[in-house]
Amino acid sequence: MSKDFRPWKIDEAQLLPPSVQDYVAKDHLSRLIVALVREELDLSAIAGSYRSGLGQPPFDPRMMTALLLHGYASGIYSSRRIARAAVERADFMMIVAGDPPDFRTISEFRKRHLKALAALFVQVLKLAEKAGLVKLGHVALDGTKIKANASKHKAMSYERMKKREAELQAEVDGWLQAAEAADAEEDKLYGTKRGDEMPGWVADKQRRLEKIRAAKAELEVEAKAAAEEEMRRREKAEQERRTQGRRKSGKTPAPPKTEPEGKAQRNFTDPESRILKTKDGYIQGYNAQAAVDATAQIIVAHTLDNNGSDQAQFAPLLDAIKDNLKRNPDEVSADAGYCSAANLRTLGRRRIKGYIATGRQQHGSTSATAKRSLKLGSLVARMSAKLRCAGYRSRYRLRKQVVEPVFGQIKQARGFRQFLLRGIEKVKAEWALICTAHNLTKLACAA
Repeated sequence: MSKDFRPWKIDEAQLLPPSVQDYVAKDHLSRLIVALVREELDLSAIAGSYRSGLGQPPFDPRMMTALLLHGYASGIYSSRRIARAAVERADFMMIVAGDPPDFRTISEFRKRHLKALAALFVQVLKLAEKAGLVKLGHVALDGTKIKANASKHKAMSYERMKKREAELQAEVDGWLQAAEAADAEEDKLYGTKRGDEMPGWVADKQRRLEKIRAAKAELEVEAKAAAEEEMRRREKAEQERRTQGRRKSGKTPAPPKTEPEGKAQRNFTDPESRILKTKDGYIQGYNAQAAVDATAQIIVAHTLDNNGSDQAQFAPLLDAIKDNLKRNPDEVSADAGYCSAANLRTLGRRRIKGYIATGRQQHGSTSATAKRSLKLGSLVARMSAKLRCAGYRSRYRLRKQVVEPVFGQIKQARGFRQFLLRGIEKVKAEWALICTAHNLTKLACAA
């Protein structure tokens, strides 16, 4: 006896045309994003930029914003993939209501309104606070290195720049001389043309030479500024020594170099990205930072720079928390990358309980190397003793379970491992969009 199957009604027309929303579950993330964009988020900065009545009417900014936010929250970042999802996936089709924009429209919208889209982070954060997902009882800080939209093989050291600049200049000069010597012959070959046009390969070499010279000049300016800053620091220290009447000890240090180190590098694709060390090797990228609230793993602040060290981002993260939520957290935890006397003083001034590792710790104890480097009675030594005394009960243990899963969700679950945009300001805005999308997924889980 043959088995009966459920009828496959692929060719059957429906009596009433369905709504695009009928194919999306009521608790789906896309529905929450559409509701927030239509009812909660202030998009006047985006909508207000459309003033001209000429040309074809643009897509509704609310729809475009919802489409981008849902793309980022779903792990789809490129404009082409978002445009394809708008004609293939029911949740994206519901957002565009069956009228999908092409990838160029999506790309131009993101490019044009990048700053306003990044500013939505604070609005979404306040909605999360209103929903009871942000308490600022304990906040964990951490950073993660993310690849830039540039290859590390497109970088060149200052030493190599000087050598290559001379080589290219010699090649270009030789070609130009050969071109001048062949002017008469070229007049015969090209007829009405001038005959002195530079071949394409000469122009390419010249453009390469111009890029190298520009990158070389930037490195030289940075080195000169660093040397001047070091001289000011030495003069200030010398003035303080004389004021306090202390004797000068040790040899007089050599003046700082105004020329860049030979190994100093600059990338030609994204000059503001840097070579950064990660546990898996070196990447051309940026250092993205996040402060995460322990209540529901909501990101309450974010920063980004091109420095491999996390120390300089500690105070800016605390400033961002205060700016976003108008108050400081009760407790802050961070790994050893943020540990410095200046950062510990910052915690004291702001009356925040801090739990910052002073070195690699195993089973709640400070390593022997870290112990030797601690000065008795210093802020770092007191922090080390504080963590050591608490042992496994230390509040520092919360750091790992609060902030590291967030980076796992962003980089592994949603597959964000490389920025699409170039230039540090654009990359900062892109990181803000990533953090906003993360908070939206947390809001959806709590709804």
